[in-house]
Amino acid sequence: MTSATDIVMKTAIPGLTQLHSGKVRDIYQLPGDRLLLVATDRVSAFDVVLPTGVPRKGEVLTRLSAFWFERTREVVPSAFIAVVDASNAREFGVDDPAYFGRSMVMRRADVLKVECVVRGYITGSGWSEYQKSGSVCGNALPEGLVKSQQLLEPIFTPTSKAEPPEHDAPMTYEQVEALIGPERANAAKLRSLALYRYGAAVAAERGILIADTKFEFGMLDGEVTLIDEVLTPDSSRFWPADSYRPGRDQPSFDKQPLRDWLDGLDWNKQAPGPDLPTDIIAETSARYVEAYRRITGSALPD
Repeated sequence: MTSATDIVMKTAIPGLTQLHSGKVRDIYQLPGDRLLLVATDRVSAFDVVLPTGVPRKGEVLTRLSAFWFERTREVVPSAFIAVVDASNAREFGVDDPAYFGRSMVMRRADVLKVECVVRGYITGSGWSEYQKSGSVCGNALPEGLVKSQQLLEPIFTPTSKAEPPEHDAPMTYEQVEALIGPERANAAKLRSLALYRYGAAVAAERGILIADTKFEFGMLDGEVTLIDEVLTPDSSRFWPADSYRPGRDQPSFDKQPLRDWLDGLDWNKQAPGPDLPTDIIAETSARYVEAYRRITGSALPD
């Protein structure tokens, strides 16, 4: 039996079958059409899962996703059922407190093979593509934009959903229509944009700019339904509003300290990755926890 504050890198839940282990989440089958998604404290960089975990990272991802699921359920259908805690753990076959707060129960959906990315600011791979072509995923943009500049309107910039070691690739909206059908593509696009606009407005009131984010959808009861995490520091770029300056890279509430430290190493960006020093782990954890506090208005439960 482990403590809820321990770093969780690997999971094993007696009596439950593990279906998948990703970079961060392990997925278990529950009775019926339900799944248990356990967000570990694993952290990746340059597509390599590092040997050192980040305390409370998994809990931030799960609890923050639940915050958004609850607030958007009347507008966008989701597969979310509950976060596992001491009050319901027995119902879901989980008895180890290490998994409380970091695990959520979802209905199983047929996953749509598209990463639904929305950008409100031009940065990251979108900035690189804009510099080359003046557009992002078929969205023509004005000339003369500078790095990290806010766009006049958020844009839908989907990518393929590739399995490692392949990488996601940019897609045009027409390619999304061809892949999943016009009706589903339209619903995914409209729901992604609506979620981004709502999330960006809420976050801005709390001093955070959401530069871009990605959503995943699946088909459930004939509806394009939100699945997986939503508007977290792993799926989004969170920038502190008080230090935002267009024309440069921005500080962010995510694993930026970790990436910066790795960039300074003589490392070939191949597995196995290096162990992280204590100060980098602490700083990265603090950013995740602070993002949760700012957006929800509450500290993480003890």
